[in-house]
Amino acid sequence: MPRRPDMPPLTRSALRDDPIEQFRDWLARADREVPLAEAMTLATVDPDGRPDARMVLLKGVGSDGLGFFTNYESAKGRQLAAEPRAALILYWRELDRQVRVRGVVERLPEANSDEYFASRARDSQIGAWASPQSEPLADRADLDGRVREVEERFGGGEIPRPGHWGGFLLRPDEIEFWQGQVGRLHDRFRYTRDAGGWRIQRLAP
Repeated sequence: MPRRPDMPPLTRSALRDDPIEQFRDWLARADREVPLAEAMTLATVDPDGRPDARMVLLKGVGSDGLGFFTNYESAKGRQLAAEPRAALILYWRELDRQVRVRGVVERLPEANSDEYFASRARDSQIGAWASPQSEPLADRADLDGRVREVEERFGGGEIPRPGHWGGFLLRPDEIEFWQGQVGRLHDRFRYTRDAGGWRIQRLAP
């Protein structure tokens, strides 16, 4: 991809000392220019140590890390319970930028999960109850039947958060910012957490 005139080379002096603040800067621009800027790949490992990955949505950025929500009984939920470490990748093609994050993962407090679940569209709330995520289904009619059962159960009333659904927080110990450049001579900077805060290194493309 040719260099955009509004995307100069990335230099150390242009970076914030705190990677979360740097991430917020990049995310703010992506939100303005990229469709579904919050889409990210979540990578985990299964009980045999085999890598697994899928797309999830970023649903919060705080000083302590990045948040997302899912079914705790899904494949990723079970994998995170057994091995609470993961990696995230956000790629914004329109900006030719990528962010890689690695760290430990923990469940968000139930109050946070309750608050976010209450903000979701009703169809999504129903889906969280109806779908046995990652489990085999006989056919689509099986899922549709489960949806009808949930609709009948709650009628027009409020739908509470199911106990098997909620949020995770990835607390980063490493964040890399990648900006594409011509000739594949990309700019890469890695933040690594140490006792004094964050160490920043430029990496070869």
